[in-house]
Amino acid sequence: MTEVYDCTDEQSRAAGIAAAISAVKGGRLVVLPTDTVYGIGADAFNREAVAALLEAKGRGRDMPVPVLVGSWHTIEGLVFSVPPAARELIRAFWPGALSLVVRQAPSLQWDLGDAYGTVMLRMPLHPVAIEVLRAVGPMAVSSANISGQPAAVTAEQARAQLGDRVAVYLDAGPSDRQAASTIVDLTGAHPRVLREGPVTVEAIAEVLGVEPPTLTG
Repeated sequence: MTEVYDCTDEQSRAAGIAAAISAVKGGRLVVLPTDTVYGIGADAFNREAVAALLEAKGRGRDMPVPVLVGSWHTIEGLVFSVPPAARELIRAFWPGALSLVVRQAPSLQWDLGDAYGTVMLRMPLHPVAIEVLRAVGPMAVSSANISGQPAAVTAEQARAQLGDRVAVYLDAGPSDRQAASTIVDLTGAHPRVLREGPVTVEAIAEVLGVEPPTLTG
């Protein structure tokens, strides 16, 4: 049975976070607020749960699921090595609307889709998301919508698309940014912006000490 919790109410928020933690640990799907858009999430290390997430969205393995983390330090165990550019960008923009594509640690026993040894990581700037993430660990989280449809910026929009496929909906009101995160690929010889969102190319270039065109060419 699907449960919806109003996270603007203190008592409902506490009950909702507890329910979401229990659902994720039990291999079920949850919808949670982030600073960009609402996300549909699962335990990143539960293959069946991640497969259910992809199925709920109608999304193929060719579009692997990103991973959200609850602290800066979590990524140390998830990546092969943290590039200097990643550390600079994390210091500047995390928690926030910046996703980083890096080489994952070879020892990780997860299946996020056909990621070919890479993973996209982000630490969201939202207290509800952070509380859930710190309790359950890294979560596979994608935008809470059917693939090809607009990303949900409210819990109501997410539920209208995903319905009973999700066990718990955490409703914290409209997303702050209402736009998907900026994505920077750090797996090549030079950083490259794959998608510009709330964090601009110019801001990234300033942190890295490069000219903006070098990030988009």
